[in-house]
Amino acid sequence: MRYDDSPPLPESRSSISPDRPWYTRRSTLAVAVAVLAPTCLAGWVLTQVLSGSGAGPDAKPPQALPASASASASGSASHPASADAKPNSATPSTSASAGTAPAKGPLAGRTVVIDPGHNTGNFQHTAEIDKQVDIGTARKECDTTGTATNSGYREADFSLDVSRRARALLEARGVTVRLTHEADRAFGPCIDERARIGNEAAADAVVSVHADGVSSGSRGFHVILPARVKGGAADTSKIVGPSRDLGERIAGNFARTTGSAPANYLGSGTGLVVRDDLGGLNLSTRPKVFIECGNMRDAKDAAQLTSPEWRQKAAQGIADGIVGFLGG
Repeated sequence: MRYDDSPPLPESRSSISPDRPWYTRRSTLAVAVAVLAPTCLAGWVLTQVLSGSGAGPDAKPPQALPASASASASGSASHPASADAKPNSATPSTSASAGTAPAKGPLAGRTVVIDPGHNTGNFQHTAEIDKQVDIGTARKECDTTGTATNSGYREADFSLDVSRRARALLEARGVTVRLTHEADRAFGPCIDERARIGNEAAADAVVSVHADGVSSGSRGFHVILPARVKGGAADTSKIVGPSRDLGERIAGNFARTTGSAPANYLGSGTGLVVRDDLGGLNLSTRPKVFIECGNMRDAKDAAQLTSPEWRQKAAQGIADGIVGFLGG
């Protein structure tokens, strides 16, 4: 980054065809009644059996849909496919933006905020994202557009996809997960708002997902840790230690799961970098790190970043690091 039926029931069938012919006629009323009564009674019984609405003590109510089928149907209706969804993206199904943890899981009760870097809408709102915001020790742009591969795959799309995948993995462990955005707003959020979302959620961990955009030949990932900063609204003194623990766990799991090496252009081969100029870190009161998953401007890294299979591995590495930090 240069600096998110069941099938329809069969149609009801009448037990007596409306055009059924009468083959015989009787001249007396008694005979007619004798013929009609059994037929009507049989029709009534058949109708009750088919509809399951008999009033007797053995009548059974209509059978409800299984819970799984009901949930599937409601999920399809309430979460329509995004207009930006790409074929073969292999993006897992996700919950709402705020995230909802499963009722059970080894990490139930823990909260994580994942911050997808940038927003695809930033490109159309450069004036808004250029406005300065207070990061405690200085003022900085609200946000930036982020970078892209040489073929045009944007960092904002990458970061949102990986964030959603990581959310699904964490929710499976019982974690309550919130994303700072899902490209469901025109631009942003600004860097100070991103920090505030994690703070207000009282998150046990916050991870901001990015990809870098430096010169070709610069390869690998790195995790950015907060420096000890104090000034204005910024005071990282309480989160420096736990943030390093979080960052080290993510770096180790990310390398192991993706097979990627730590960045060869900074961090002295450790995959860890400390910075004091990022508002998202300076303003955080919760353990927080950034991860730059690779360099979009390098052809070899870009081939990984544009692969859905590799992005799933990236999400797994991030999620595993978070789980380890949470003690799961």
